[in-house]
Amino acid sequence: MGVKAVWDKIYKTLATVRTGIILLITVVIVSALGTLVLQRPTSDVDVIRRTYSPTTLLWLDRLGLTDVYHSWWFVGLLALVSLSIIFVSIERWPNAWRFYARPYRRPEAHFRAVLPNREEFSVKDAKEGIDAATRAFAKAGLKAEKIVDNSEISLYAEKHRFSVFAVYIVHASLLLIFAGGIVDALYGYRGFVAIPVGDTVNAIEMHDAKGNDFKKPMPFALRCDGAGQENYPDGTPKKWWSNLVVLKDGQVVKQKQIIVNDPLIYHGIRVYQASYGQTGKLDHAELRAAPTSGTASPQLITVAMNKPVELDADTTVTLTRFEPDFYVQDNQVFTKSESPDNPAFELKVNTKSTGKDVTLWLFPRFNNISQGPASPYTFAYADMKMANFTGLEVSFQPGQWGVWAGVLLMAFGLTVAFFMAHLRFWAMVVDDPKKGLVLWVGGACNKNKERFETRFKELTSAIREELRASGNGDGAQTKTNG
Repeated sequence: MGVKAVWDKIYKTLATVRTGIILLITVVIVSALGTLVLQRPTSDVDVIRRTYSPTTLLWLDRLGLTDVYHSWWFVGLLALVSLSIIFVSIERWPNAWRFYARPYRRPEAHFRAVLPNREEFSVKDAKEGIDAATRAFAKAGLKAEKIVDNSEISLYAEKHRFSVFAVYIVHASLLLIFAGGIVDALYGYRGFVAIPVGDTVNAIEMHDAKGNDFKKPMPFALRCDGAGQENYPDGTPKKWWSNLVVLKDGQVVKQKQIIVNDPLIYHGIRVYQASYGQTGKLDHAELRAAPTSGTASPQLITVAMNKPVELDADTTVTLTRFEPDFYVQDNQVFTKSESPDNPAFELKVNTKSTGKDVTLWLFPRFNNISQGPASPYTFAYADMKMANFTGLEVSFQPGQWGVWAGVLLMAFGLTVAFFMAHLRFWAMVVDDPKKGLVLWVGGACNKNKERFETRFKELTSAIREELRASGNGDGAQTKTNG
């Protein structure tokens, strides 16, 4: 079998409506699987591993079912459906264009005999009969076109001829949607990043098809200047917000406060608010510093990591270490978690005149007095604030313009397909050997037949009235619609 024969066989298979429908149903089923199976990278890796057994997850990854919309076979399926739609459209386009470009304007005898919707009226004069039909067409909102052939005059009127292209509009919309999906699958991505307030990042965290983590650089840097949470009166979260700054080559190019469903968009990249929480790092702590000698009252100071605070002209204190949930082992301080359940503070007190440093520990939950060598000050815990982070989802979907354009075009195409019909009407005076001179009126519609029959009856009633008014005939009906 030659290459041409193989191609013809492939073309004929894809150019059938049945093949297109089967492929479309397959796309719908596979897309549904993508909503039922947890997808990477939108689902947390730990959640995926807890949901599926190792063997099941291994096969889901191998089959690409954990990242359906970016798998090679899903892209191939979309391309195959698109080819089928193109071939089906090409196969049927010549007839549709011929029907649109060269409408059947003059009803021949064989056509008049078999048209289902037709009526005939006795008339005395051919010209006046045509004139009466012209006036009736106008009253019905139809612009009649006079067709002259061999001195015989007929009328032709139509509405919504372009509706014959409704199916091609829907086909074009599907092609746009599938093209957008293919572009997103090949060039789009989605990842996450957590930014502590005040920090700047230029890469997002992503997972590959096997669940391995990697970082993808962004074409700009993102800084978080603030983040917070608003609550309802009962304490449940109402909304998260983040003040974000986009930096390009060190310069601020965009700023925005984002909330859920109101992203920051820059050069096609969308940054969504996804989560909010504490980093496990300290933003600042408030301590009471009391001199070990004299009668001076304690002073309230605010300390942050590695930033000296002056207590008097000769003494400074620096917070050098913070453990949010400490425990002691072998006389060393360690942390169990990033939750600030049992904090510990390491302080360094410096005396300028002697040049000596003293290291103290403060354990608020055990004994709220600093412990360690002799120091010119003792410290007690007052309050602290943990550093917050904002969790962001960063996505780049260059094909979304195609998808949305396809959706809008499909809405238009379906509106045309369901609510507009191609209406055609003819009128012609015929010299019948048996009946004499009659005005033949016919109509046709490509859909919604029952509604069209009502409209056709309204038109014939208007013609009957015009014939009676003109005195050209009594409007007697010689033949009802067949």
